[in-house]
Amino acid sequence: MRVLIEIRHRNIVKLHGFCVHKRCRFLIYEYMERGSLFCVLRNVDEAMELDWSKRVNIIKGTAHALSYMHHECIPAIVHRDISSNNILLNFELQVFVSDFGTAKLLDPNSSNQTLVAGTYGYIAPEFVYTMTVTEKCDVYSFGVVALEVLMGRHPGELLSSLSSSSSQNMMLNEILDQRLPPPNRLIGQDILLVATIAFACLHTQPKSRPTMKCVSQEFLSRKKPNVIPLTTVSLPQLRKQATYMVGSGFAYC
Repeated sequence: MRVLIEIRHRNIVKLHGFCVHKRCRFLIYEYMERGSLFCVLRNVDEAMELDWSKRVNIIKGTAHALSYMHHECIPAIVHRDISSNNILLNFELQVFVSDFGTAKLLDPNSSNQTLVAGTYGYIAPEFVYTMTVTEKCDVYSFGVVALEVLMGRHPGELLSSLSSSSSQNMMLNEILDQRLPPPNRLIGQDILLVATIAFACLHTQPKSRPTMKCVSQEFLSRKKPNVIPLTTVSLPQLRKQATYMVGSGFAYC
């Protein structure tokens, strides 16, 4: 709790204080008027208010917060439960990472083995088998959340179908949240970048995923993909591009 009180980042919910007493324990956080991203995405009216530009900013803000936790905090902090339930929005729909109840401070002199923690559907597959915490566990969870924001729903069914022949002809525009109007070409390039990075983060091998620092810097750069209609981008092409980005070390890492 004392470590969390000292955190200062615009995309991490502010912890003002805490109380530990034999009768009660509670935390005092900054109030987030719009609640969780999970609830907003599942409410039709609120989801439509969350236009493509706001959604891209939510994904970027989450990436910057995780990069700060992994690479600027000493010791590094792994959240272990990045999910749409633990990402909160204020009145202006700005994003804040919250709920550090399962967070762990990484010890460079330890194996960092621990009990499995997190939300089903967001947990990195290797964590279940090794019970070893690394920053790449959060990277995987971030990839799930990024796709969830673009799709308007959890991408579990999509991820399960990627290895089947039925996904070979699936186009990027087909998986986007159909409650919103199709994105224009300008925001479409942001969506293409987000989707490519999301698939890179979802690589089954932890070492093949980018770091959150790389992801954050990629979002901060002004370089964007060439203007390509999303209707021409297939999911296999997207995954191939994600593999290439990781293999080249990302442009800004």
